[in-house]
Amino acid sequence: MAQRVLIAAELKPLLPEPPLPGYHVDWISSRDPTPTGDYVAIVPLLSRTLGVSELDGLPKLRVLAQCAVGYDNIDLQAAADRKIPVTNTPEVLTESTADLTWALILAVARRLKEGQAMLSADSWTGWSPTQLLGLELNGSTLGIVGAGRIGRAVARRGVGFGMRILYSDVHPQPELEETVGAERRSLQELLGASDVVSLHVPSNPGTRGFFDARRFAQLKPGALFINTARGDLVDEGALVQALEEGTVAGAGLDVFSREPEVPRDLVEHPRVVTLPHIGSATVFTRRAMAELAVRNAAEVLAGRPPLTPVSSTGD
Repeated sequence: MAQRVLIAAELKPLLPEPPLPGYHVDWISSRDPTPTGDYVAIVPLLSRTLGVSELDGLPKLRVLAQCAVGYDNIDLQAAADRKIPVTNTPEVLTESTADLTWALILAVARRLKEGQAMLSADSWTGWSPTQLLGLELNGSTLGIVGAGRIGRAVARRGVGFGMRILYSDVHPQPELEETVGAERRSLQELLGASDVVSLHVPSNPGTRGFFDARRFAQLKPGALFINTARGDLVDEGALVQALEEGTVAGAGLDVFSREPEVPRDLVEHPRVVTLPHIGSATVFTRRAMAELAVRNAAEVLAGRPPLTPVSSTGD
């Protein structure tokens, strides 16, 4: 009898049939609880929590192949204790997420939401020289908080818009400095000097709530704030307050702390562009993510090292 694996049902349209030849696949919706049983692999989405209780119900599990870059839904220590490799899908979504980040930067900088609302309400009375004046990106400063793959890709795009690039990261990025002229700064220095701040740090116990009232107070007055990383990095109440006080002139958000719940204060704010977590939502990228996750599972089940492992420390 074929060994059984669990794969997120939402991935079925993106994968070949059968996705794992020689194995029996059960497709499980992200809305359903994690089953128990003798499954040897699971390919979940970021929305599925996999902690001690869930892993205890999967005693035969040999690999946990996440279809996402992030893995804060997984108890890495619990997996390590059970000698279960955890994998993710880095690199394949870098460019699409960087593109989406720039879509938000442009939409917020040029106040597109307000312009669309004006037309929708039939309140536009004609061209005016002072109507919806936005931020000139050319000559402005882009601050990258977290210069990982996506942060670096966003920075590279900034050069084409004539922006000065600053970055804050625990590790120096000499290649980024050489190729785009990026300058490394402390976080406080970066926040105080940047016209646009784009957040790209991972979510972990040390970074949750990373952008709170204190951080927003350090921003250059009138700065734009962009988050395509993780929603729980941001104190959303503090962001609303910063918008009302004018510390933040506008925000672009693709992620939220309690997805799919989104604070109405953000959705309805005229200077905030909100999107439903679509950073990697291209056909090419989503298919590549699904295929890489399944290949990771196949490699481990075949007794080989995974292609893109996550360490027990989250590195």
